[in-house]
Amino acid sequence: MGFRDYRDSSQVNYSVCQLLAQRVYGIVLGYEDVNDHDKLRYDPALAIALSKLNFIDANEAVLAGKSTLNRLEYCPATIIDQASSRYHRIEHQPQELEQAFVDIFLDSYPKPPRQIILDMDVTDDQVHGNQEGAFFNKYYHGVCYAP
Repeated sequence: MGFRDYRDSSQVNYSVCQLLAQRVYGIVLGYEDVNDHDKLRYDPALAIALSKLNFIDANEAVLAGKSTLNRLEYCPATIIDQASSRYHRIEHQPQELEQAFVDIFLDSYPKPPRQIILDMDVTDDQVHGNQEGAFFNKYYHGVCYAP
């Protein structure tokens, strides 16, 4: 799947797939910070999207909170052996993720295309002041991070 999960499976309430889906949905909804999920974990619409809605006890938190989701993104730098640490990180496998994106793309066609053209356009990110790395861009008529 593209992730190595060091958590004890007997203590896991959310699969890596569910955590990843919750995090992506949160970002899509405009909640870019993981700490927003302490409130989002009670959102019934998000719970429906993630198939985690519990109709029996609606007051119970049904989604993962920030501490659980943080395992996707953070592991203290001092942790060398993640498998034996109590600070378990869900570690991504870059090559497997890249292959998954290619497979998903190719599976969306009845017959794989012979050629793929990637047309990448930048989006200007206007800045105000003297932020490092910002330059005037004539096309966007302003100072931005677009090269």
